[in-house]
Amino acid sequence: MSTTQRLPYLDKTVPEAWKALNALALKVSAAAEAAGLERETIELMNVRISQINGCAYCLDMHTRMAIEAGATVQRIAQLPAWQESALFDTVECAVLHVAEVTTTLPDPQERREALASARDLLGEEAFAALEWAAVTMNAFNRVSILSEHPVRLRP
Repeated sequence: MSTTQRLPYLDKTVPEAWKALNALALKVSAAAEAAGLERETIELMNVRISQINGCAYCLDMHTRMAIEAGATVQRIAQLPAWQESALFDTVECAVLHVAEVTTTLPDPQERREALASARDLLGEEAFAALEWAAVTMNAFNRVSILSEHPVRLRP
């Protein structure tokens, strides 16, 4: 295969796996909602994970979804600097910290401390749902990056 030939879309070449990933995402979303995690907060996390991974397709989609869920453009723009920003509450900061450590997988001590702190704040149920949401978003990022899903300009 030449380097100019387009790679196949993973979601199109093995649609059963794509359907399973989407089914997982629905279960995770239901668990997050049942645990009391706000949709806006989850979408901010999805945007932050997609920023870290450099997934253009997911950034485009989840930025729109975050705005639909109530996020402002200002808060979305502040996500790379969330630790320095006063625009995020304690729960959102814990969620964003979990997003970063599940995506970057820092050294075990830093990871354990961040995750334990979030679990203590959120409680076991919300924390577990949040971790699953971060893992799932990372999986979607990989599928879109490896498939080179295009981002089309919207009017």
